[in-house]
Amino acid sequence: MNNEELYNTLGVGKDASQDEIKKAYRKLSKQYHPDLNKDAGAEEQYKKVQEAYETLGDEQKRASYDQYGAAGANGGFGGGAGGFGGQGGFSGFQGGGGFGGFEDIFSNFFGGGAQTNPSAPREGDDLQYRINLKFEEAIFGVEKEIKYNREDICETCGGNGAKPGTEPITCTNCGGSGQINVDRQTPLGMMRSTVTCDVCHGTGKQILEKCPTCQGSGHQKRPHTVKVKVPAGVETGQQMRLQSQGEAGYNGGPFGDLYVRFQVEPSKQFERDGSEIFLEIPINYIQATLGDEIEVPTVHGNVKLKIPAGTQPGQVFRLKGKGAPKLRGSGNGDQQVTVTLEVPKKLSKGEEESLKAYAKASNISVKANKKGLFK
Repeated sequence: MNNEELYNTLGVGKDASQDEIKKAYRKLSKQYHPDLNKDAGAEEQYKKVQEAYETLGDEQKRASYDQYGAAGANGGFGGGAGGFGGQGGFSGFQGGGGFGGFEDIFSNFFGGGAQTNPSAPREGDDLQYRINLKFEEAIFGVEKEIKYNREDICETCGGNGAKPGTEPITCTNCGGSGQINVDRQTPLGMMRSTVTCDVCHGTGKQILEKCPTCQGSGHQKRPHTVKVKVPAGVETGQQMRLQSQGEAGYNGGPFGDLYVRFQVEPSKQFERDGSEIFLEIPINYIQATLGDEIEVPTVHGNVKLKIPAGTQPGQVFRLKGKGAPKLRGSGNGDQQVTVTLEVPKKLSKGEEESLKAYAKASNISVKANKKGLFK
């Protein structure tokens, strides 16, 4: 073969990616497999497809083939076959969906690589969903109903992927093991490795007549609704796991899980750090000097707060149990109230005169603005 014929066999261009080559191989391997295609010439074409992929599916062999043609791919240039070349070595090559690396080679060579049962039940994939919460919803908890699409069990075939009235059969290529042995030339000589069966893709089953709804996958995308009980005290970035609300499993395996992640909107009034809530509240000079009792908002409602005489700006008061619920534990945190001094921007004539009298009585020298703060 020339250095384009293998590409033509797989129906791809020389600039095709390795993924494109693999997809083309899988498609043609199914199309011409002797057990699935009884047409004359199908078996011969199947062998050509296997030969083309054996070279183009290996990046090093492909590079040699592109440069030197078939001789380069077979070790005629730039590094020859070692050890068990020619007709020696292992026999009984079967078409495979790709070739393992040195890990596969040595694992098989030294007797490792235990095979897993391809028909064993496997759990479905997990999903993640983000719920946006208002500040108060995160504090007190809430029940939300969410809707999303997930891979569910096909209603038509019940998940086996076969057309109603038919059943999957044991894969004739791998005998139901989901794996096949392939021989390949390596620097150590001809070695055998185990790869995933290209016909059943590791399931051990063949579907001769596919379900018209799911096209043989056994799954179909369907809308799904879940009620989520958001616990009191959650914060942004925290998540909870909802068991079996993810994607459908394989071979009768359980559904995966749904991870709900929370995003909490900030409050215009409060700040929060865990179960502690923070609030700044302004008081005037008279309240700070003489003391007062004021009403302070909390997430639990307004409460009374006594301001002692002589309170300084920045002083912090703690309101026990008026914070957020403790997510891990019992009870609530506290609310910390920081007082700030509110300076008036406008004064009446009488207010200004009173302040000047106070300054004089306190021996405080003030050069007041001539315009004053009053109208």
